[in-house]
Amino acid sequence: MNSAHCFTLLRILISPIFPLLYLGYEWLKVPLFWVPYILLGLLLICECSDILDGFLARRCNQVTDLGKVLDPMADTVTHISFFLTFTQGLVQLPLLLVLIFLYREFFVSTLRTLCALRGFALAARFSGKLKAVLQAFAAFLVLFLMLLHLHGVISLDALQRSSFMIVAVVAFYTMFSACDYFYANRHFIKRSLYNM
Repeated sequence: MNSAHCFTLLRILISPIFPLLYLGYEWLKVPLFWVPYILLGLLLICECSDILDGFLARRCNQVTDLGKVLDPMADTVTHISFFLTFTQGLVQLPLLLVLIFLYREFFVSTLRTLCALRGFALAARFSGKLKAVLQAFAAFLVLFLMLLHLHGVISLDALQRSSFMIVAVVAFYTMFSACDYFYANRHFIKRSLYNM
């Protein structure tokens, strides 16, 4: 364990708080008006810790095999938690749309593990990093739209339609990043499959 790992674990530990607060604000006696502000704060902490763990790992020479596994896992847990939560409550995203994010991570993680067992390390792609940034940005936008709705600036229908369009665009790019990942690593994937 090192300081970079601590920031990564912080993201994983914060992630369950998001659905708990979003779905259980009445039980927790938190006024709905304050929920998006708190969620924005949690999301900001998660994304800042993501930047910090990468910075510390490189700056303090703390790049480890554990960190290479934990960091993408923390990104996945954080973003999937956010978008699955948005399938309920005010936002009402279609579950099938959110499953695109989940399936992408499942397939990529499975291929990484399979290739690692065969001695091939699949390199990360810029498209995958951009995918994580876009997912975080989409979550921020949805929460901002929630704020506008709760302030009476936009209707519930506008909140739901806009949220759907934002997340749909990111879901489309998520599928593209998966295709890019498979294509860029196709030789390693093929060799790993042949060695089974």
